[in-house]
Amino acid sequence: MSGTSIPVPPPQVRHQGPPLGILAVIWTVLFCAGRAAVLAGTPRFPQPGAAADAIAAFFVTRATADTVCAMLQFGAAIVLGILTASAVNQMRFLGVRAAGVNIALFGGFTASILGVATSLAMWTLAQHGIATDTNLASALYSFAFGLGGVGYSAPLGLLIAGIAIPAGFSRLLPKWIVISGIVLAAIGEVSTLTLLFPKLVLLIPLTRFPGFLWLIAAGFALPRKVVAKRAAAGVSVQ
Repeated sequence: MSGTSIPVPPPQVRHQGPPLGILAVIWTVLFCAGRAAVLAGTPRFPQPGAAADAIAAFFVTRATADTVCAMLQFGAAIVLGILTASAVNQMRFLGVRAAGVNIALFGGFTASILGVATSLAMWTLAQHGIATDTNLASALYSFAFGLGGVGYSAPLGLLIAGIAIPAGFSRLLPKWIVISGIVLAAIGEVSTLTLLFPKLVLLIPLTRFPGFLWLIAAGFALPRKVVAKRAAAGVSVQ
């Protein structure tokens, strides 16, 4: 019909950065592949609090598997750092100006740095002559467990909380992702009690492994576009 105008949707601007969901998948695959390298085969990977002789025997016998694990988890830690930087940048692009974004940045970078330190400590254990010193092997293993256990889960919880809570207030993520993120973040922070009560060690994998799934889901669900005229003003839209 002549004279009838058809509404034109406002132009949108796309965030210039790697897809968060894909980064989260790569991070998960690298970490789990590294863990699988040491969990498969015998002797079994020592549990926290294992006897010093058992720890030394594992790293002497399975030095190659430990080296592969260290390499893959080093890569996973690097990807986590990239994921963190990209997620924070995307949140700011979407108009989020809350302090939670900076908390996410701190948590993600801390988890990434401690992940790198953990992988290098594990690599050190695989070097010739290190694990044959039982006391040194036990000390290095305890240090690596501290870095990669509670030293990883608590900052990871901050990363998750720093994304979930501001995104919830801004309605950028579905409620189920926001609520589950808050629960995971709380578990991650409570896991710090493992330093006093070793029996709470289960809280560490309860943060880590569901955390993989959460960041994959949040990474794919977080919007990547805003209306062009609002992007400059920092106003987000879904």
